[in-house]
Parts: sequence; C-alpha cells; structure tokens
Amino acid sequence: MMESTQNAYYIDIENGTILDTADGHDWQFKVYANGEQIAELNRYMRQNYDADLKTYVRAHVPFMEYHKKSQNPEYDYTMVKLYEMIYKFGDEESRQHINKMGIIDTNKMDKETE
Repeated sequence: MMESTQNAYYIDIENGTILDTADGHDWQFKVYANGEQIAELNRYMRQNYDADLKTYVRAHVPFMEYHKKSQNPEYDYTMVKLYEMIYKFGDEESRQHINKMGIIDTNKMDKETE
C-alpha cells in the first residue's frame, strides 16, 4: 500500500541532509513528500555522498589518469536524480530555482506529469 500523506521537508544539498523542520537550519529546497518518497530521496543523497567521496579520493591520487575509471558519471547521475526528485516534489520556489539552474530538463519533466 502506497503512503499518501505528504509532509513538508527541507533539503540541504550542501550538507546532504533532509530536515523535517526549517527552524534554525540552513536549507535550499522545500518539498512535499510522503515517507516512501523521502526514503528514495534519502537513498540518492547517500549515493551522491558516496560518489562525491570517490571523486575526492580519485582527485588526490596523482598517478591515476583522469580518463581511467572516473567516478564522475556516478556523481553526476545521482545529482541529476536528486534535482529531478526535488523538482517533482518541490514547492513553487524550489521548482523555479531548479529551472533557473538549468541542471535538468524541466520542460520534459513537466510534460511527463501532465
């Protein structure tokens, strides 16, 4: 059974956190989602964090050539998925901000939800 109750959550991309209250916290995006949707968003946050660590480590190995076994596609993929989900569940301000960023094809996403 799919959970339908949606609550407000506050997303801090920089710190990789999902908050259930905005009080006293820095955040960039507000979304309305149910528990299953937030769990999925949280999975992408963790995957993005892991991919970011891999790119950091890779960048500090001087003898490894960049074009060999790059972790960047994994990081890019999870970042796009995060922004797609935030756009999908975000409030109007969040959606406008993501649209201005140009990181995802918001026109395509809007057509998918029509």
